[in-house]
Amino acid sequence: MNAKKYKPFPSIPIQNRAWPSKRITKAPIWCSVDLRDGNQALIDPMGIETKLAFFDLLVKLGFKEIEIGFPSASDTEYDFIRRLIDENRIPSDVTIQVLCQAREKLVRRTMECIKGAPSVIFHIYNSTSPAQRKYTFNKSKEEIIKIATDGVKVIKDCMKDLSEDERKRIRLEYSPESFSMTEIDYAIEICEAVGSEWGYSKENKIIFNLPTTVECYTPNIYADSIEYFAQKISHRDCVIISTHCHNDRGTGVASCELGLLAGADRVEGCLFGNGERTGNLDIVTVALNMFSEGVDPELDFSNLPDIADAYQEYTKMEINPRSPYAGGLAYTALSGGHQDAIAKGFAARAKMPEDATWDVPYLLIDPHDIGRKYEGIIRINSQSGKGGASFILEHNYGYAIPKAMQGAIGELIKAKSDAAQRELQPEEILKFFEEQWISKKEPISVLDLASTQLEGHDARENVSCRGVILYNGEKISIGGKGNGPLDSFVSALAKTPIPEFNITAFHEHSVGMGSDTYAVAYVQITKHDGTQKWGVGKSSNVGKAGIQAVISALNQ
Repeated sequence: MNAKKYKPFPSIPIQNRAWPSKRITKAPIWCSVDLRDGNQALIDPMGIETKLAFFDLLVKLGFKEIEIGFPSASDTEYDFIRRLIDENRIPSDVTIQVLCQAREKLVRRTMECIKGAPSVIFHIYNSTSPAQRKYTFNKSKEEIIKIATDGVKVIKDCMKDLSEDERKRIRLEYSPESFSMTEIDYAIEICEAVGSEWGYSKENKIIFNLPTTVECYTPNIYADSIEYFAQKISHRDCVIISTHCHNDRGTGVASCELGLLAGADRVEGCLFGNGERTGNLDIVTVALNMFSEGVDPELDFSNLPDIADAYQEYTKMEINPRSPYAGGLAYTALSGGHQDAIAKGFAARAKMPEDATWDVPYLLIDPHDIGRKYEGIIRINSQSGKGGASFILEHNYGYAIPKAMQGAIGELIKAKSDAAQRELQPEEILKFFEEQWISKKEPISVLDLASTQLEGHDARENVSCRGVILYNGEKISIGGKGNGPLDSFVSALAKTPIPEFNITAFHEHSVGMGSDTYAVAYVQITKHDGTQKWGVGKSSNVGKAGIQAVISALNQ
């Protein structure tokens, strides 16, 4: 790897930059380019019906500006745009955007395509970087400026025959393509020429889109270029500065966010970062980053799983499981420490007001706010801690495991996962838990048991029990008295060959509602030699649940 063939891009000659001390406090103007920039990046571009469905999705999400295509590029693009217009599919508060190179034939074809549209941004562009000027066009700076201004003149010529109302419906966007690789003062010069040719207006602001067509420097340099541009461009109050970040260096989101700090008003990007090479800016991530800091992004991602499914269906692209917010593992904790902290955080929030400030460890936002479910947050494998399995048992199946028992469950589940050499699913965790603590019948099981309330007896012995147990294959008749069904059963066992023990912890709770309610009891016993074991019992009868828990503990 010969690094000497590369050199850093120049820094921006900005003085007293202000962006590092600013914060994002409001949503920008969002423009989705999924149907154009995103579509051209697909191995199999979308057909018209799919693009129509995608357009409807973008409208539903709240986008007010949507770049819908490159009408002079193909008949499919042209026909799709005409269907949107002719079938009145464009809501009155949504502006469509069309892309066109600054070439007369293409401009006229595009102007023909958008006739009758309620509101249009005509997005014209030409490449401006030294490499493009040298290799692609073999033209001087002045000649490249003339390409841009000539393109604007053609747009204006096509508009001469339009009514005043129709002309007002058309706004101009200009992109000095490869802005990130263009000398900053030259980029400003060409934008000034375009603005002068089009005309500046506060009522119909011109959009200057400043793309990192190739992301080639750190995000702070992009922020410097945006702030410098905003300082130097004339008629700033008549100009909308737009970002269009690519992700060649993997910092597209950071470049966009710093660009907004530096004074950009508008953001172009795609859902989930689709786009050429390493992708366009991921609008979902930028919007939800704002949301995580209490800023309304003004886009509706409250049902992100369905949005992700639709995106994958339309584009045939996959969302990486580690993608922020939308990835399948975005709300997954596999390490024990993380699992324990998340479980404790959720337990604490259950006692808080619904609008309490979000501060659950390891989770930037509440998954519920974007349609994700808590059940998938903690996943269990051989690296999981003692609290992870108990969290699954409680939140999926209603078992409120005592903290002191969680270690025993964690050891069992960790061993099972280690043996399987994979993650365990919630239903497997439940199966192993119940096999170990509820279903075991050896060495002790109860064959028959009845309790009787004794009237007029001392409160310490007002319940008697009689029954038959099976211990190591032998039937044993038992009987005893105590202050309740559980106490009388324990006193009865004390008269058998079963090793001596005491109950040192007892917990119980109910699960379910109405006729489906049952009791769950957790018992810790301490044997004569000091060893301690936990047991679990489940029954529609509260007293029987405690007895089953004792048998469960003895069977460990």
